[in-house]
Amino acid sequence: MNSRNIKAWAALQAHAESLRDTHLKDLFQLDGNRFDELSVSTGRFLLDFSKQRVTGKTLSQLICLAEQQELRLWIEKLFTGEKVNDSEQRPALHTALRSPHDDPLQVNTQNVTEDVHCSLAKMERLVEQVQYGQWRGFDGSPIKSVVNIGVGGSNLGPLMVCDALSQYASSPLCRLDVNFVSSMDGSELEKLLPTLEPATTLFIISSKTFSTIDTLANANTAREWLLKASGEPIDAINRHHFIAVTGNPKAALKWGVAEDNQLLFWDWVGGRYSLWSVIGLPIALKIGMEGFRAMLKGAHAMDVHFRNTDFDKNLPVLLGLIGVWNVNFLNIHAHAILPYDGRLAQLPSFLEQLEMESNGKSINRDGKRLNYRTCPVLWGEVGSNAQHAFYQLLHQGTEPVMCDFITAAKRYESEGEELQKQHQLSLANCLAQSRLLALGDSAVASEQDASCYQHYDGNQPSTTIVMNELTPESLGGLIALYEHKVFVQSVIWEINPFDQWGVEQGKNVALSLLAELDALSDDGLDASTKGLISYVQQCCKENEPHEN
Repeated sequence: MNSRNIKAWAALQAHAESLRDTHLKDLFQLDGNRFDELSVSTGRFLLDFSKQRVTGKTLSQLICLAEQQELRLWIEKLFTGEKVNDSEQRPALHTALRSPHDDPLQVNTQNVTEDVHCSLAKMERLVEQVQYGQWRGFDGSPIKSVVNIGVGGSNLGPLMVCDALSQYASSPLCRLDVNFVSSMDGSELEKLLPTLEPATTLFIISSKTFSTIDTLANANTAREWLLKASGEPIDAINRHHFIAVTGNPKAALKWGVAEDNQLLFWDWVGGRYSLWSVIGLPIALKIGMEGFRAMLKGAHAMDVHFRNTDFDKNLPVLLGLIGVWNVNFLNIHAHAILPYDGRLAQLPSFLEQLEMESNGKSINRDGKRLNYRTCPVLWGEVGSNAQHAFYQLLHQGTEPVMCDFITAAKRYESEGEELQKQHQLSLANCLAQSRLLALGDSAVASEQDASCYQHYDGNQPSTTIVMNELTPESLGGLIALYEHKVFVQSVIWEINPFDQWGVEQGKNVALSLLAELDALSDDGLDASTKGLISYVQQCCKENEPHEN
């Protein structure tokens, strides 16, 4: 960081020290208007950060740091197609994936917006074919089941959205059964295939490079299952039962997926930012193109808010800056994602990848090692389950943890009185847990002193995000909110959130060890790896059938 930004950093450190012994309960007692001053609402969302260990001065200094780090300039670079992914020398244009026709983006000679809408139009045609029963299996039966084969961003995002929006399932004929497979050991397919009818099952192979070994292994297993069940030639099976979603059409064609069965996207679409593209095909098959476009609309509304709103009222900016405050100035390095809505059960897993794969970096954009912390460790669970799992640590453990509570204010009125009561119960628990984490014992009305075992320190900071209700639009906005939060933090930390070299290198090492599992050699392996391979080989030999 330059000297000016180091001064802003030092000022925040001094401010944090001045608040070190100030409890959240004291902050609430000192300011009766704390919620009004430290919450922001816009469109479909309320962001309440009054339970964070911040004051108005904290926010002013954090915004000063953001301005000195030229956050506004970086936001414009993101939206105008500059090469913000500098290690791979390309832009990150996920916001263009949800831009309307009348918001064209020209990058070099490429009309990105036009390309995106052409790709979505082809996806819509395929969706209609499947949903209207016009896409047929090898024996002429309409498709009833869809299996998405992918990993990482090709799995986590679509899976999360399909799970969250299952009540919006839409099909003119019948609801499609949409499934997801990602494990490289084949265990998910092993459990799933016996439940499916081969002639009515369509597989989507989602792979940007079409070279991901675990995805292709699952695809090959699926094809062998179809070939065995049908007795049809491989060309017929490929034509009737496989769609490829990829950035490498030649590799997909070589595997056997014809051009008509391919949906294409581009190298500037990062995996964890790809659900807005044709990677979202399972979502569109589940909730229909109208629902999918509503999700894009909600994300675009958050894009506009992020790009145009002053920092002190800007939801992604505030969420990102408060995270920086917790990590770098309060030394909190654990972050719990706590949705109080069972429909958002997959959200913590999705955000784990989004945040830790993006900002889990220790080298800055100039190639220099950082001397400060970046992304915290994220984990989470639906609140009702989490309360009976790890809340003990949150309330009475030794680790400081920042929490995001995420909920919807209301559910559909048509869902019945009992469901409405259950939703109220969930809301009550959400508000109670965040209150207890913040205020500790002072949140508990009791005439008797609690024993030491029942003592609650409190002072655990949290943000509460409330959607009006969970819809395709609001979910799109929520995902975009977190995407932009990640970008804000990357600018403050001076890192590139759009590459993932650590992930790539792990894959390379795994490939290099495949041969070693068959024949042990001494080609520079460490003692532990050699010992483990030797043990696996010995176990396999013991299980081999003995000749008489």
